[in-house]
Amino acid sequence: MAEPLSGSTHNLKYRLAYVVCSECVLRYDNEAGKGDHRHVGTGEMPYRFVSVDRLLDDFLSDVATWKGD
Repeated sequence: MAEPLSGSTHNLKYRLAYVVCSECVLRYDNEAGKGDHRHVGTGEMPYRFVSVDRLLDDFLSDVATWKGD
């Protein structure tokens, strides 16, 4: 099993983005040193990674909220 990415407790690397009119308005990602976090508009906040399924559910829920669904 691979070692966790610095700042994360798991060994997965991911980046999910929702782009509107060529602008990234929502992004979930992890990067070395920063760990799991999400960007909403110009803000950035920590994200608690639980599983891939939960990550997708959370991301799609935020996309729906952004779209006003």
